[in-house]
Amino acid sequence: MLSCGQRDAQKVIVRAPALSITKLPVLIAYDQGLFAKYGLDVELWMAPYGTHSEAVYADPLTRLWRKTGIGTPKRPDIFVDGTTPAMVRLSQNAGVRRRVAIGGTDCDVRAHIIGRKGIASLDELKGKRIGVTAAYTTSGFHALLLAQRMGWDPVRDVSIVGEVSDIDPLLDGSVDAMVAYEDTYARALKAGLPILADTADWHAFIAGNSINVEAAWLKDPAHRETARRFMKAIAEGTAVYFKQPEIALQAMEKWYGISDREFLKTLYARGAWLPKKPYACHEGIAKTMELYDSHEMRRYKPEDFYDDSIMAEIDHEGFFDTLYK
Repeated sequence: MLSCGQRDAQKVIVRAPALSITKLPVLIAYDQGLFAKYGLDVELWMAPYGTHSEAVYADPLTRLWRKTGIGTPKRPDIFVDGTTPAMVRLSQNAGVRRRVAIGGTDCDVRAHIIGRKGIASLDELKGKRIGVTAAYTTSGFHALLLAQRMGWDPVRDVSIVGEVSDIDPLLDGSVDAMVAYEDTYARALKAGLPILADTADWHAFIAGNSINVEAAWLKDPAHRETARRFMKAIAEGTAVYFKQPEIALQAMEKWYGISDREFLKTLYARGAWLPKKPYACHEGIAKTMELYDSHEMRRYKPEDFYDDSIMAEIDHEGFFDTLYK
């Protein structure tokens, strides 16, 4: 087994489908050499902010090789993405591989419900159109949770419509409200749109951005060691976020491509809930099973979607406490 001080690092391919504050610990770890510190050579697959075309972030030779497509793995080793969407896709589509969360950076409901101009309260949304990125995503989860909290039937009482990820549909009246995250929320504030709710006030749970791996992959002892090192780097990246905000702001400026410091500070403030001990989102997994109840979903139990053993080992070592001394 390679030690963290050895010259040759363990290669690991990581996919992060979209940029968000919940992924900042990964990007800080990447920028600050924390993965290398823990003996990992991370190749990151992620779409640049504002695009849908995935790019490869790695050393120049790897990037050149990936352009040929020769020998490119069919899938990454680690997925930095929502556990809720992965669960829903598994229950609604054939041939999807089951993943387990070994950690999480987004376990609390914390989006905003933004209205179009003229909408003043959540009560006014009954019978209206609520925009989400897609029904199976975390924004779709928020819309279902909203309907449940308001006592509405999510099919008969509101329309939950997809392909809404920015404020333009609010401005042109295509939708009456939307579920918005950090950057969209900041733009909504600038546009003077009504903020109908901060869902953080609901004190509810979600299985949002997580560190997911395929269940079969984790059975290999070498892969388990890779996962352990990865989680340590993520935890230290989170500590840097809190203890060195200037580094976090620089990372946001680089990856978002935005130089407006006030805008970035608004985003940074929304990261206050990032967990210092990034365990998997147990309560959010259970809530996902409730909101997306189906015959297929009932084939599983919550424990089928997470594995706390690696985090428990790291926690037992006292590692997390050392990061904040």
